[in-house]
Amino acid sequence: MYTPSEEILTKYAQILIDFALWSGDGIKKGDVVYLQFDLPALPLAYAVYARILQKGGHPIVKMNEERFSKLFYDNASDEQIEFFPSEYVKSRIDVIDHSIYLIANEDPFLLKDVDPKKLVQGATQRQQTRQWLFQKEDAGKFTWTLALYGTAGMAAEAGLSLEDFWEQIERACFLNEVDPLAKWKQVFAELEAIKSRLNALSIEKLHVTSKETDLWVKLGADRQFMGGSGRNIPSFELFTSPDWRGTEGHIYFDYPLYRYGNLIKDIRLEFKDGQVIKATASQNENLLKELVKQKNADKVGEYSLTDKRYSHISKFMANTLYDENFGGEWGNTHLALGTSYHEAYRGDEGAATPSTVGSEGVDEGSDPTAHPNTRTEDEWMALGFNESPEHTDIIATNDRLVEAHLTDGTQKVIYAKGEFTV
Repeated sequence: MYTPSEEILTKYAQILIDFALWSGDGIKKGDVVYLQFDLPALPLAYAVYARILQKGGHPIVKMNEERFSKLFYDNASDEQIEFFPSEYVKSRIDVIDHSIYLIANEDPFLLKDVDPKKLVQGATQRQQTRQWLFQKEDAGKFTWTLALYGTAGMAAEAGLSLEDFWEQIERACFLNEVDPLAKWKQVFAELEAIKSRLNALSIEKLHVTSKETDLWVKLGADRQFMGGSGRNIPSFELFTSPDWRGTEGHIYFDYPLYRYGNLIKDIRLEFKDGQVIKATASQNENLLKELVKQKNADKVGEYSLTDKRYSHISKFMANTLYDENFGGEWGNTHLALGTSYHEAYRGDEGAATPSTVGSEGVDEGSDPTAHPNTRTEDEWMALGFNESPEHTDIIATNDRLVEAHLTDGTQKVIYAKGEFTV
């Protein structure tokens, strides 16, 4: 059984603590870090815990054992599934400065026999937690990151040996570099340059064409591309949260989606007036339809592109964190159904007003000096940002062409053959 070396785990922990948190700067002395991990990730959790202490931070630890989830869904009543200890969750969020989650599922299909309706039943509670975290992040008081610890179960599902699975992790995170932190800073600097060139374009909408795909994505007013912030290790994608109302056409996703302990294959989505009007899959279509039925989960919250030149991920990993950063021959594109990222808005930091979004139901008395985290759900929706308990990334790795239609009426190819062209 393959086990990563102490040197690899130490480097991994340094990337998470010294780089990923605080958006490339690492934690500061006195910061409170909420470390959550699945039981198999205990060796990496030890290394991360030690690094938090070495940097003068205060770790708070939560360990997950996946069989509890199975016991819960097999035995819990509707009341128990919908129970939400709001005061406890809110107080925890108030205390922490950062969170890390080390993902290490031993059995990726542990929940495959659970009724899909049960799996999405607690979504409202997840949405409230996410909103509190977004508010704190919007205020510049919170950062987070996710990382993967390979298990035999995940490796088997990806069709890889555990050693090969870990090779992908080590390559993707630059753990075999003499100085992984320097490598991350170099890559993120290059992605930042591409992102700046994208954001200098006055893009009205994107046209994506590929296998069984002809999709239009309206960017929306005052949008920007994001990425390279340390959220997720690894992360090479550049993404935005478009105006959901301007999504039209259809898209095919060749990569399987793992969601709620199940595998959904060959997803096809058709959009009209910004909403999914048809969702099909060759496997677990019922779960896909239940997912889309959730509040506003039939709308796009994110559109993303990954450049193959930066990602060393070359194999299917059966995990969204890695699959959404797949490099391979053509890079990848993915979109998320569900909630949007408010950071994609680069307009006036005050609450939305009719002058910024038009006459679409925004309160005329909104305070233009308020911080973005004071916006109501209606105000974000008026700007074309989606609010939902769901956020599910769905991935396509086929060769694609992405053409930007600019506000001056011209067109410009921004992505082709797996690479950004700006």
